[in-house]
This record gives sequence, C-alpha cells and structure tokens, in this order.
Amino acid sequence: MKKIGFLSFGHWSNEPGSVVRSAADVLTQSIELAEAAEDLGADGAYFRVHHFARQLASPFPLLAAVGARTKTIEIGTGVIDMRYENPLYMIEDAGAADLIAGGRLQLGISRGSPEQVIDGWAHFGYRPHEGETPADMARRHAEVFLQRLGGKGFAKPNPRPMFPNPPGLLRLEPHSPGLRDRIWWGAGSDATAEWAAKLGMNLQSSTLKNDETGEPFHIQQARQIRAYRAAWKAAGHTRAPRVSVSRSIFALMNDTDRMYFGRGKDSDQVGMIDAQTRAIFGRGYADEPDRLIEELKRDEAIAEADTLLLTVPNMLGVDYNAHVIESILTHVAPGLGWR
Repeated sequence: MKKIGFLSFGHWSNEPGSVVRSAADVLTQSIELAEAAEDLGADGAYFRVHHFARQLASPFPLLAAVGARTKTIEIGTGVIDMRYENPLYMIEDAGAADLIAGGRLQLGISRGSPEQVIDGWAHFGYRPHEGETPADMARRHAEVFLQRLGGKGFAKPNPRPMFPNPPGLLRLEPHSPGLRDRIWWGAGSDATAEWAAKLGMNLQSSTLKNDETGEPFHIQQARQIRAYRAAWKAAGHTRAPRVSVSRSIFALMNDTDRMYFGRGKDSDQVGMIDAQTRAIFGRGYADEPDRLIEELKRDEAIAEADTLLLTVPNMLGVDYNAHVIESILTHVAPGLGWR
C-alpha cells in the first residue's frame, strides 16, 4: 500500500490556456482541489512555496483554510524555504494550522531552491552568520524550529505578567502535540538526507537531486532513500520514518490527455542549478494505463517510498486536475498494488 497525494506549485498567469489568472484564483482553486482530491480518496494535498514569483508563497493561511474545509486528507508543503523563516513565528503559525486541521499537517521544509531574485532571504531580514553559507543558515533555522516545536518551555516568565502564567518556563503557543513527528526535510543530496534522519525528520525527495553518481535519477534517488533509512536506524529513533517522492505521472485516458501530455517518451535531464551544483531532473511518465503500470514498476525510488506525490498542472484548473488524480487512483494504482 502507498499513500498518494498531489503536489501543486500554485502557478498563476494570464497566458492562453490558463484558467488560473490571479493570486486569488490559485488560492481558492487550491482549496477546491484539496476538497476534490479528498472526495476521490487521495491521501494528501501538498503545496510548493516560492517567493518573489507568481506562485504560492504564504503557506499557513492556505493550509489553515484547507484544514477547515476538509476532514481526512493530509495537508502539507513541499517545501518551505527555511532561509526565509523566523523559526519561532513559524512554530506559532504551524501549530495554529495543525490544530485547525485536527492534526493532519505534514510540513515539508528545506534549504530552498534557486530563486527569482538575488539573496531573496536578505530582503526578509536574514543573513548568514560569519562563516555560514545560506544553506547553513537554512539548516540552523530548521534546528531551532525542531528544538522549540516539541513544546518544552524555554522562556523565562515575566514576574508581573498581563495574564497568569503556568509554572516553569514558557513555550510557544498554540502547541500542537505530535506535529514534531510530522516534519519532513526536502533533501537534494545523500548527505542532507542522512542529516535529516539524524534529526528525526521524515524525507521528501522530489524530481530533482544532486547528480552524485551519473546513474539514472530513480536509481540515485532509491540509493538516497536507503542511506536515509540506514541513518535513521543508526540514530536510534523509535518510530518508523516516512519517505515521499514526487513524480509527474499522467494516464492518457482521452484526447485531451493526449493533447497535453502525449508527446512521446520523457527522459532524465542533467543541468547546473547554480555555479557549483550539477543536478539530475527525473523523467515524467505519460502513457496508456497498462503501459504506464509497466513503466512505473521499473522505478526503484517509487518502490522504496511509502508516499507518492503527483505533481499537477494546476493552471489547467480544478476539474482537469481532479481527472488527472482520479485516473491514477482508479486505473494505475491498483495495478501496482498501491490500492
């Protein structure tokens, strides 16, 4: 069995063919797609976070709204860029969103991705410490977030407070019990996957990772997952970790599907995401259901993961994306033993 959800980048644009014309459109349609996915029996509604772009950027109002409008579906991010975050303020926002959702938040965080602007985090008031890289700063913010999220008091109370305090040091409120176990790290390398395991975070591995061996993407990603699980075991954590991978997967069910995605076989691509990092981008899948099932059986990383996030073309609208999700759940997942 495998949990199956969707991941939306939340684009909006006035370009021809887009039914998502504004920020208001993408926010309301994101909520509607989460409702539709829940009705179809999907397990998760996840949203990407990008700053300075015509995409979803402020996750917590959206997560809270989705949580208020749904009942069972997991709600998450993939991922929040920790270079931009005040970890303590984020704890309050995350706690509130999780309580509204009844404990369904699955919060993906990471060091972020290449940006629209130069040093965007600096505009938010954050700077690396002496000797730190921006990635180091993101991991430092993440460590503070994890440390304080558990709910242990750390702040000395005012002896003359406005309202009576409970005894001892104070924690941030609202506190959501169990949220600490539902934090995921989006790892681009094997080393950061192992670091995440040591800190007790679940693993998100997307369609992009550092090209560390020159092998096909799914083989490198499967190796990353195995390294993560070995590090988790070595760290002595008592609960079982979760691992998700993201894929673009389209079952060609009708002429509209073939028009959008029936372009022929896709393949991995290799490129530079910055001056120093060679990255490999995983292939997408689009085919008739029977052939699609056979192709997906050969993807080693999907086999290793317990959760699959389907990247959706959100600008095609709620109805079409619900069709994309339903096609996988109904015509592909059973043939792979996922349902």
